[in-house]
Amino acid sequence: MAIGGTARHETQLDLPDRVAVAVAAARDAGFTASCLPEHGRLLRLLAAGIGAGRIAETGTGYGVGLAWMVSGAHPDAQLFSIEREPHRAQRAQQLFADDPRVKVRRGDWRDLVDEAPFDMLVLDGGGQGKADEPPLEPADWLRLGAVVVIDDFTPMTGWPPRHAGQLDDARMFWLEHPRLRTTEIRVTPTAASLVATYIG
Repeated sequence: MAIGGTARHETQLDLPDRVAVAVAAARDAGFTASCLPEHGRLLRLLAAGIGAGRIAETGTGYGVGLAWMVSGAHPDAQLFSIEREPHRAQRAQQLFADDPRVKVRRGDWRDLVDEAPFDMLVLDGGGQGKADEPPLEPADWLRLGAVVVIDDFTPMTGWPPRHAGQLDDARMFWLEHPRLRTTEIRVTPTAASLVATYIG
């Protein structure tokens, strides 16, 4: 999720069809915080690398990030996403109703653990450890070798990473977790995503 992410998609000429439909739904609803298109392309690439595995996302929104993953996912992959806001969940369910690989649920992000373990987990609507919310425990959610993806960071300019003048505890949790190997990837000059591999 990124402020202005919906609008940034509207400048792109090569969007997958379902991504374009999801962007239009977000725009029509006044939802500005879809993922950045650059992050969406990263999600598509990572989803393609999972093969016939299980991919999950917290925070569906209007389905923009999920649509990016679907555009790259294997024909036998299974994709799960959860959204707490009823209208957004309903619109996303409609968007993916014709794709049997995709299951969009309405509910709290924690409820998605019922579908675990996952081979790829995108934390966009809970579980990241940002703000006052504790991060999820990777061992409860992931298979060995699984990938975790979190967006909406500013690129690091020093160590330790800081946010709003304070130590960035959320980023540090993922970068220093003993059961993960995590790197930061700049997707634009001003935006970064974390990608972690669960090593058990």
